Amino acid sequence: MPTNVTAEYLAAEEEYRNAKTIPEKIRALEKMYALVPKHKGTEKLRLQIKRKLAELRKELERQRQQKKGGGYSLAVKKEGAAQIVLVGLPNVGKSELLKALTGVDVESADYPFTTTEPVPAMLNYKDVQIQLVEVPGLIEGAALGKGMGPQLLAVVRNADAIAIVVDLSEDPIRQMNILLQEFERAGIKVNKKKPKVQIRKTPSGGIVINGIENIIGDIEEVMKMLREEKIHSAEITVMEPVTLEEFADALDDSLVWKNAIIIANKGDAPGSKENYEKLVKTFGERFKIVPVSAKKRINLEAVKEAIYEIADIIRVFTKSPGEEPAYPPIALRRGATVQDVAERIHKDLVKNFKYARVWGRSVKFPGQRVGLDHVLEDGDIVEIHAR
Repeated sequence: MPTNVTAEYLAAEEEYRNAKTIPEKIRALEKMYALVPKHKGTEKLRLQIKRKLAELRKELERQRQQKKGGGYSLAVKKEGAAQIVLVGLPNVGKSELLKALTGVDVESADYPFTTTEPVPAMLNYKDVQIQLVEVPGLIEGAALGKGMGPQLLAVVRNADAIAIVVDLSEDPIRQMNILLQEFERAGIKVNKKKPKVQIRKTPSGGIVINGIENIIGDIEEVMKMLREEKIHSAEITVMEPVTLEEFADALDDSLVWKNAIIIANKGDAPGSKENYEKLVKTFGERFKIVPVSAKKRINLEAVKEAIYEIADIIRVFTKSPGEEPAYPPIALRRGATVQDVAERIHKDLVKNFKYARVWGRSVKFPGQRVGLDHVLEDGDIVEIHAR
């Protein structure tokens, strides 16, 4: 135990010792983690708290699944090029925003919990269909079991990206802090970099760590974590400098990493300008923030563009020799290759592939001849030649 912890930390530690339920223990540990001074002497303590939090989060989910036989699911089948969830506290205007962006006939009102189940709708933008899913309002304690919190957060975990909706007529910082805490409790890492650590379990040979010099901290702590995870034989590659806590995150297979934007709604309300400035000052470096008035249909095009960007998709046009590019384009995730295009057109195209010609930003000159592994860019035109 470090000697310079505060009285508040000791009180939180006492709260943890007296906690009876898993949610109570999680709340106490979160306080402890927030109150631990950050320096070399507290590194192991912070790691221990973080590992315990991860263990309790998994145990809470196991109990929930056993109690409800898997639980009531609110899962929404993915459609279109990407699935983006609209998430926020109750009564921030998510339904009005969904209606404004997609034209879907969804009930909206100036009181909380108008929406009781996830509502999907399609946004057509730049010739691409993007699925937007409005998630009913989250409340403080959602991840610990309040309301339908765990089921709603499961919808968020499954999405491709998150659009956080805040109400500029109320304190946006409080709203963000509640949501980010619930995301963290649910194992959702928002706009955070996933540690570049690859773990490949092997049948024998013990633990082999490539790039061990990239681990910032006591290697014995790393070996202890591996033993706790029952990993006794594996090849581990650490591709960039990581702290012990980041290595712990890489080991935790219950975590998901999601990109997110903030849609700052009710920008026409009294006090919204001041609240928007506070939001930008506090979260502007971590999030792209788009002000909007869904009710008055102000700045909707900027919202659509931000959603399109976070969907991380590209449009690829196909063509046959001697003909104009086909319409509409094929929507693919960024990083897609010529092989992905071929598979979309017909499964036999990959088997019979000879070469492709590409026009666009991914090639050095128009009509360049490329192979299946060529990575495409947005707006590329692809002409596939097969045997």
